[in-house]
Amino acid sequence: MARQTHDRMANAIRALAMDAVEAAKSGHPGMPMGMADVATVLFTRFLKFDPADPAWPDRDRFVLSAGHGSMLLYALLYLLGYADMTIEEIKRFRQLGSKTPGHPEYGHAAGIETTTGPLGQGLGNAVGMALAERILTARFGGVVDHQTYVLASDGDLMEGISQEAIALAGHLRLSKLIVLFDDNGISIDGKLSLTDSTDQVARVKASGWNATRVDGHDPEAIAAAIEAARKSERPSLIACKTMIAFGAPTKAGSEKAHGSPLGADEIKGARAKLGWSHAPFEIPADILAEWRQAGARSKEARKAWATRVAALDPATRAEFERRISGKLAPALAASVRKLKENAAAKPEDVATRKASEIALEALVEALPEMIGGSADLTGSNNTKTKNMKIVAPGDFSGRFIHYGVREHGMAAAMNGMALHGGVIPYSGTFLVFSDYCRPAIRLAALMEKRVIHVMTHDSIGLGEDGPTHQPVEHLASLRAIPHLHLFRPADMTETAECWQLALEHTNGPSVLALTRQNLPAARKRFAEENLSARGAYELSPASAKAEVSLFASGSEVSLCMAAQAELEKKGVPTRVVSVPCFELFLAQPAGYRHSVIGDAPARVGVEAAVRMGWDAIIGTDGAFVGMTGFGASAPYQNLYKHFGITPEAVAAAALDSLGREEKAAGIKALRR
Repeated sequence: MARQTHDRMANAIRALAMDAVEAAKSGHPGMPMGMADVATVLFTRFLKFDPADPAWPDRDRFVLSAGHGSMLLYALLYLLGYADMTIEEIKRFRQLGSKTPGHPEYGHAAGIETTTGPLGQGLGNAVGMALAERILTARFGGVVDHQTYVLASDGDLMEGISQEAIALAGHLRLSKLIVLFDDNGISIDGKLSLTDSTDQVARVKASGWNATRVDGHDPEAIAAAIEAARKSERPSLIACKTMIAFGAPTKAGSEKAHGSPLGADEIKGARAKLGWSHAPFEIPADILAEWRQAGARSKEARKAWATRVAALDPATRAEFERRISGKLAPALAASVRKLKENAAAKPEDVATRKASEIALEALVEALPEMIGGSADLTGSNNTKTKNMKIVAPGDFSGRFIHYGVREHGMAAAMNGMALHGGVIPYSGTFLVFSDYCRPAIRLAALMEKRVIHVMTHDSIGLGEDGPTHQPVEHLASLRAIPHLHLFRPADMTETAECWQLALEHTNGPSVLALTRQNLPAARKRFAEENLSARGAYELSPASAKAEVSLFASGSEVSLCMAAQAELEKKGVPTRVVSVPCFELFLAQPAGYRHSVIGDAPARVGVEAAVRMGWDAIIGTDGAFVGMTGFGASAPYQNLYKHFGITPEAVAAAALDSLGREEKAAGIKALRR
């Protein structure tokens, strides 16, 4: 491509970014203007994609980790000919209902591979995308063969998640991952030197990457660096030395161009300096034609790929297409049924983390697309089954990933795997460390992607490790995230049901909160129906018209069963309701919710966590037995007694609610 043509194509990106931000009176023009040369080289010479088939499974992935520079991506999508990114959408930048929100949002327009904006998340997603590509290549060969490119900023690389992602990618030798670093030396507060002195090239080299520096405004140097990176056996970072707001007469190279419109006078000067004489939002026909030709560049590659898929043997092709579509194999239902039948035939005390492992032994056989993992807690989370081969550096034929102590990077990579498609990622850590995962979990929920987090050691029931490891506020915190399903099963049967529900929850992530301590079987009879699917159900009815309704999740269901027996002995008809998933229950029709909550005069919620969220079930005047502060270090049996989470305390709370203080006092005496 002639340099003059390249410059005009890059300037089309710059002009659209300036104009859209100016029209919106907000936005970030600096990065799109600075990285326009890099983007032009990548999209016109290297990136494999087809605007006519945006979901082509073997397309290269482009992740704009520096999501504040969204106008770079929107301009590219329009120029390349993506049908739903029109010039009218560009003009509606940052307006309600547009396909051009302030930061790229997955699902709003074709060509947006992930939701970015919280810095570092896109880089973490890209590691997962590159990992999914390698895993699928190991299974399906040449029908999966593509690159993952990332545009990252200084801010992306300053965020702590970037080190987790970089270290993981380097360790696994994800050679088809290429990061284009916008090395402009500017942050929001001013020169990057105010806050950072890191040599990013040396840093990523130390983590097993190849890395180089280039002039980010020299198309041939950029192209040569990308070409070399594509041949590397390791992930690559290309530090592109750029000038923020390239072409702006007074604001180029300044933080003033980062997050504010340039202003009419500055834009006029930039147009003159860049030789761009066209009106706002106007792209000359010859330049638009060049961009559209670039958009059509991979049509033949897509047709050749379709031929390769058609040449697969029928069984392999059907399995590939099933996995890419995200449809579950019919064997799932049969596997869950067998698990429930076995649990009913031989009820036994079992920790739900162990129940989850038992379930996984069957599920990973039924669903070969399930890719497991753990943040260096494999033996505690029970997420690796006996026959799961480990994914190792350069060997991606396995199905279990040792993520290391990198909870945040793990969660972001899982999002990338789900976004890539063809795999269902699940992994494990302790529930208390959901704090480290939360930004990525939130984005999975925002994007409505199926990602499954196995979070064990779910309460003070973990015992001796003490309050640093005992989650008390985490259940409420996670339940506050829209689209997330938090499951807290009470026994083997509910655990199998909750796994099925998590796998079937295709429009959001799931968390399975599981115990370290053994629990008695709550359901001893087989039921064909997945009772957990409604979020809450009557587990044990009262002997007569109920005066007390006890509600609990997980490990506290067994306490309620014991309290029910004590209350029934005293002539107080009591029912027990298991609540494995708030979100599913609150989504049920009003009639069902009312039937489960019932009209008993006393309602008691029981959970070894804080009360927040329970009022939706027990009401503001209901009693609650749980935690009001942090835990302590001791054997779990002692902790439950110390914090008053016992069958006696539950019964006493019920009688207090009924105004039967004399009976409550007698029961309270039992725990002294």
